[in-house]
Amino acid sequence: MIAMTKLGFTVGILATALCLPSDGQTISVMVLDQAGAQTVLRAAKASAQQRNAPSAIAVVDPAGDLLAFERMDGVRPASADLAIQKARTAARLQRPTAEIEDSINQGRTAFVTADIMALRGGMPVRLDGDIVGAVGVAGLSKEADTETAKTAAAALTPSGHED
Repeated sequence: MIAMTKLGFTVGILATALCLPSDGQTISVMVLDQAGAQTVLRAAKASAQQRNAPSAIAVVDPAGDLLAFERMDGVRPASADLAIQKARTAARLQRPTAEIEDSINQGRTAFVTADIMALRGGMPVRLDGDIVGAVGVAGLSKEADTETAKTAAAALTPSGHED
């Protein structure tokens, strides 16, 4: 009986110690909420309209999960999937998809076998230096996609420019 009491007491102390909060056990991570996603989406749409470049636009959280999407009139159906994949890739790799395309063009062909979108038009969205999501744009040209995505990614910064 005494052995059981000691064991129960030891287990109780151990359980209590493991459940107590300790510095460094949690981190605070900023992520894009629905309001932020809609701000990025509106900025992308306005930029695409200004460039006369109808586009499919996707906004995702840091994990690459879709938060907001719009396919403007006149956009090819396949552009919807391309926009989502560009955003997902930019979020998960935490860099613009243009960098991935450039790496492939410079001979880093291993990227081709990865399950990522290696086309221009995906940009991480940063807030206070942290990646909070990403935007992907697919429309008529890689230049318009890239510029529209850059404009949209900067929509949450106070000055409207990327960090």
